[in-house]
Amino acid sequence: MARSAAAFEFPFARDAALAQLGLATGPIPLRVRLTLDHSGRFGVTTAPLAPAPALWAFSLASHRLEATDPWLRHKTTRRALYDQTRAALPTWVDEVIFGNTDGALCEGTITTIFVQKRDRLLTPALSAGLLPGVLRQSLLEDGRAEEAALTIADLATAEAVFLGNSLRGLILARQV
Repeated sequence: MARSAAAFEFPFARDAALAQLGLATGPIPLRVRLTLDHSGRFGVTTAPLAPAPALWAFSLASHRLEATDPWLRHKTTRRALYDQTRAALPTWVDEVIFGNTDGALCEGTITTIFVQKRDRLLTPALSAGLLPGVLRQSLLEDGRAEEAALTIADLATAEAVFLGNSLRGLILARQV
């Protein structure tokens, strides 16, 4: 959030953000969403967090992203395409994966893509046009994943495909 706030020239107070997050408690597991407006004010919303299934089914989006779109690199409330795509999911599909106009893999509506090949966990490079998610960054920094130029065709040749985010971790996935 601090990186995006700086990019958009929004005031950002880390201590105030942490204080707001500290208010988000409950007797059940929660999804917590922290937002920041242009004046530096934070908002927090919560919702129950349903358990994640052991295996997610995913499909490919027909819409292709533009790798040069600067909005793709920031988690914002400007996500109509992602929200509309999720709202149209059939009941048997958990996630939709986007590629870009060059055929590179990008990301899911709420997840980062990880492809296992030759015992290496690979994730698309930021240059493909995607969000540098928290889970993705953590796995890269820990050396458990590495960036690669991945294409949609890599999904068919992968030993395994995982989808993940900081809320749910890595989830084994299969294409439907």
